Amino acid sequence: MTEDRSRKSPHWWRVFHDKFVVEERFMSADSRKNLYRIAVTLMIVGAVLFSLALTGVLGKDGLTFMDEPVRAWLVTQRSEPLTAVMIFLAIVFGPVALPIIVLVVTVAWGIAAKHAWRPMLLAGAMLTGVALAQIIGRSVGRQRPPLDLMLFGPDVTFSFPSGHVLGACDFLLVTTFLIFSRRQSTWPAVAAFALAVFGIFLASISRLYLGYHWVSDALASLFISFVVLGAVIALDTWRTARIPGEQITGELSKADTVES
Repeated sequence: MTEDRSRKSPHWWRVFHDKFVVEERFMSADSRKNLYRIAVTLMIVGAVLFSLALTGVLGKDGLTFMDEPVRAWLVTQRSEPLTAVMIFLAIVFGPVALPIIVLVVTVAWGIAAKHAWRPMLLAGAMLTGVALAQIIGRSVGRQRPPLDLMLFGPDVTFSFPSGHVLGACDFLLVTTFLIFSRRQSTWPAVAAFALAVFGIFLASISRLYLGYHWVSDALASLFISFVVLGAVIALDTWRTARIPGEQITGELSKADTVES
């Protein structure tokens, strides 16, 4: 009886070990190369575009030419119903609600999944985004739009980049990649990334509409997120993507199919 029970219920250490064995997956050599190309492209494009945004902010030129016209136009679009919607979006993507959402998703995913690699990657990406926003914000020290234009209370912290937008970008883009990179179908992934882009737009427009950021702040956050996403793709590919015949960590982490 005891032997049968031990066979059916693995030792807790074995369960813990298997949970943190990286979920390696088989794919073709071309598929792996394409993932690396995408990762490098995202990091290079993101870094270049962010550099352009940063130099524009420091020199008060470049992408900042859009800041005042967009701000002025959004002020003319304000209404009570629209303001209520934008405040709701700002709360959802804000520094209280979004970390709670990320924590719940990460913990639930880590418990429910066979392996905890992807939830750990998501958590790492989010923490990286927070650190970058704090470091860059304090280094640049850009002032926000005038206080009398803010519709949800005053905020005197630095404006560049937008922490709300960066958090939304990292969460939506990285989560979408980590989920759909394991699926064979293309169209669900395309649809999911389209929804992620729409979510990023909502997070960005809410901050601009409510008067807390310039458009160049939001764009800079998106560009930083490209770098974070590229780094996640590169790290995930390096640690999990295997060509048939390559060594794997353990049988429990081995994928069953080869991606074409």
